[in-house]
Amino acid sequence: MDVISWFSINNILVNIPLGKEGYPLSWIEAIGTIAGLLCIWLASQEKIINYLFGLINVTLFAIIFFQIQLYASLLLQIFFFAANIYGWYAWSRVNDFEQAELKIRWLKPGQQIVLIIVSIAAIIALTFNIDTVFGYLAVIAVDILNVFGANLATPAIEPDAYPFWDSTMTVLSIVAMILMTRKLVENWLIWSVINVISIVIFYKQGVYAMSIEYIILLAIAINGSRLWIKSAKHSNKNNYLS
Repeated sequence: MDVISWFSINNILVNIPLGKEGYPLSWIEAIGTIAGLLCIWLASQEKIINYLFGLINVTLFAIIFFQIQLYASLLLQIFFFAANIYGWYAWSRVNDFEQAELKIRWLKPGQQIVLIIVSIAAIIALTFNIDTVFGYLAVIAVDILNVFGANLATPAIEPDAYPFWDSTMTVLSIVAMILMTRKLVENWLIWSVINVISIVIFYKQGVYAMSIEYIILLAIAINGSRLWIKSAKHSNKNNYLS
């Protein structure tokens, strides 16, 4: 089997007995999913290598989304790829005063309020324009891929099945990823909300394997919240003592 064939979603690893006909799990989805789980778990442990697995995850998922013609989701993976690169840099560098590495901490109350307001406004705006926005992003993705010889036709975008919840997951995913790169505790609380929504949506859509995956991710996010809250308290205590 050549390399290109291995990356095909038709290269099936196992048929999972979920639903009426089962769920054909491809090699690329299996490895991408495992990489994603490792990324989140290692991030909860504050291990910088999480970003390596994050890069593997978003790269493989981008290839999957290309094959199933979810071009807007493909572009979102490109954002996550860039965010993983930045996060790797931010977690490893020292500050301008050559002091300690980036520490786990909370947003300040004023920053939390601003974040909530901006997130709600973005979710509302995207909810009422999600089909237009994703349709536009899909066209951009196709144009970019065609530059590299993909020779794709502009896809027909069906109306979003859950515009509000899809918009909420999209906006919050971007917010949570940015907060994670800055080691802010709130990222885990937001990921927990995203995972709960994802579990329900994927189950209702009949994508049971992904629903199970997000149950695991929810458990990791809850544990990550616990660990990072504890670490933030410890950091604050040390700051008061110093």
